[in-house]
Amino acid sequence: MDKPRLSALSSVIEASKPAGIPIADHQQHALSAQVLHNLQYQHDWTSLQLHTQSPIDKRPLAKPLVSGLPPHRIYVHPDEQIEMLKERIQEEDIPAEREWVLPTHLRERWSLRKFAEVFDSITEVPIAAKEDGQGEQKDSTETKETKNRRGGKRLLLATAGDDSTIVYYVVHDGIVKPRQN
Repeated sequence: MDKPRLSALSSVIEASKPAGIPIADHQQHALSAQVLHNLQYQHDWTSLQLHTQSPIDKRPLAKPLVSGLPPHRIYVHPDEQIEMLKERIQEEDIPAEREWVLPTHLRERWSLRKFAEVFDSITEVPIAAKEDGQGEQKDSTETKETKNRRGGKRLLLATAGDDSTIVYYVVHDGIVKPRQN
């Protein structure tokens, strides 16, 4: 009797599963693959990457992170929002920025300490890896615009439920003044 075909997501998770890793790490990897798949196919993100090492000191991350480029700007800092209103600039006219995404499951318990550990291990803006002519990944340089992003470090908290629903929340490192409505 033939096995049933895997779903598109299950195929992605199986194809990218590293060999010889513990079950707990496999669950984290599967969750990260699920979030990456959701961002790519449901939310039209591009240049997606899975990160398992800190870009600061190359130590292994406690949890894998995803980075990518959303189709539009995820967050506009309140000071930038005021400037946009004065200059009559539309939000659609502002280029998107690479964002960090932290895949989590609804049953996970998060504390301020755990968030601080994540923020301590990342740069303000994810650095996209570029392929050189021989297919090897190299870190690209940050531009002035992305290096001096207003509001400091932030990430999207991607929380997956048992029914595969994923919700996204913007989380900042520290206090950020509220947006103007």
